[in-house]
Amino acid sequence: MKYPWLKFITLIIFTLFFNLTYHQVTLASTNPQLNPKTTSDLVIYSSYSPAAITPDNSQLVDIQSINKKIVLDIRYATPNNFLKKKLYTDTRCILRNLVAKKLSQVQEELTKNKLGLKVYDCYRPLSIQKLMWKMLPNENYIANPSRGSRHNRGAAVDLTLVDSKGKELKMPSEFDTFTPASNRNYNGGTPESRKNRQLLQDAMQKYGFVGLPTEWWHFDASGWEKFPVIDASFSAIPRASN
Repeated sequence: MKYPWLKFITLIIFTLFFNLTYHQVTLASTNPQLNPKTTSDLVIYSSYSPAAITPDNSQLVDIQSINKKIVLDIRYATPNNFLKKKLYTDTRCILRNLVAKKLSQVQEELTKNKLGLKVYDCYRPLSIQKLMWKMLPNENYIANPSRGSRHNRGAAVDLTLVDSKGKELKMPSEFDTFTPASNRNYNGGTPESRKNRQLLQDAMQKYGFVGLPTEWWHFDASGWEKFPVIDASFSAIPRASN
């Protein structure tokens, strides 16, 4: 080698680097709090996993106990859904108390114009989310239960508009039809259907709901991510009084 001193310096640098790396790895392995991989994994788990999984139903209410004007057509309590299976044991709409009150405000606003809401889906127990995922493990259609869906938090609602007689207003697509026509920015269909879709969106947004871009019928309550995932059975939630 032309410069033997260069080889010597290179050897020293390599030795120092190896010792430093070994020391960091050893320290991290004996103290998980200092392990970058462990810390990263915890952050990922915290960000994408349910905030909490609890059977607590104290914050859940029957929407009919808040507003009886809202029409119900809970599709997963019948085979009339895209999975073609009856999954719910109850035909009620259950939501978080705060969310239910906001939805009631939307209903009252629409009533002034001789319109109203028809609800297709509300709270969904996590156990049913897991069952749906087992039937169709595809996030294009069903939220992965490992993270928990907005419905599992009692903070999401699927719905449409009805007239004063309870007849559905025309929309660009049917509920749970996963085609381009279900997208919120779809420009096809009739002008009337697009107008109705926008009317629903405007009414929901006014009271703090955020629409899912790919499903014109799906709305989340603002701040849904702060709510824990719940796995309480429908029978555990008190029924509205007649």
